[in-house]
Amino acid sequence: MSEAHPDRGDTRPVVRTTHRLYIGGTFRRSDSGRVIDVRGPDGGYLASAALASGKDAREAVTAARAAFPAWSGAAASQRGQLLYRVAELLEDHRDRFAAEVLRATGGLTDRGGPDPAEANPAGANQAGANPAGANPAGANPAGANPAGANQAGANPAGADVAAAEVDAAVDRWVWYAGWADKLGQVRGSANPVAGPFVSFSVPEPAGVVAVLAPRDSALLGLVSVVAPAIVSGNTAVIVASERYPLPAIALAEVLAGARLGAGVVNVLTGEVAEIAPWLAAHQDVNAIDLAGAPGALADDLAVAAAGTLKRVVRLPDADWSAEPGLERMFATMETKTVWHPVGA
Repeated sequence: MSEAHPDRGDTRPVVRTTHRLYIGGTFRRSDSGRVIDVRGPDGGYLASAALASGKDAREAVTAARAAFPAWSGAAASQRGQLLYRVAELLEDHRDRFAAEVLRATGGLTDRGGPDPAEANPAGANQAGANPAGANPAGANPAGANPAGANQAGANPAGADVAAAEVDAAVDRWVWYAGWADKLGQVRGSANPVAGPFVSFSVPEPAGVVAVLAPRDSALLGLVSVVAPAIVSGNTAVIVASERYPLPAIALAEVLAGARLGAGVVNVLTGEVAEIAPWLAAHQDVNAIDLAGAPGALADDLAVAAAGTLKRVVRLPDADWSAEPGLERMFATMETKTVWHPVGA
């Protein structure tokens, strides 16, 4: 069955988009082959996204661990330049990201409504739960909410809100890029000692960081948890917001274009309650940021993380438009203190 194309106005079939996971520098399908429908604030279909499994999470951790030596060993100034390159590419694709944010949010900074992470517990969307044909072509009749119907310009005020969020996200990348070569001076120190020794404390990245993207921010909140995780030399596995997976996938494409390195950032889409426990209990994950975990799930993840002595970043709910501060950046860093005999 055909439906009217939102741009052409004819009845040629609309080509549905199925987005993939970003693991190890490549875009791939979920190991299970499952997908989820991504819907806008009015319930209309936007696209499909891969539904990541535990195996996908483990493969993302493996890719992040493999990328860690090169990324953490790079000069801090080089990491800063690469983060700045991400900002440049995001600026170059500003209109596309503004349209993506507008489609996902309807122009609202928080669209409200039930949170999928709480309303859809782990396992509720299993393979076969959404069989082929449950949403056949034509089930979304012309005009209901065809892909692209909510374009920038259809809601001028909303378009301005979306564009402002993209601009803030660009500025946030630039802000963190500037910190890359200053962390040693701010976080490190020369320690006074009573004896023939010299003592220095220097900051180091924790390792692989699992990051649960904020649930109620399409782009700015995502950037505000990804950038502080990687600027110091950590590599990251990102679990995208269940409400807003499409901006996360678009950001993954920008990260790929910036050539940060395969595995430096890996992006998983799907159900937080299904993916996050695998990351919290994984022995090769060194820290987990619970920004996108609802209260009860965050409690369970913190307990699971304690079993492998992970750093748990659990900060108060943030105003993502405010000055980011240093706490989240420092939370995934460690301090190494060196003692050296004088004259040796």
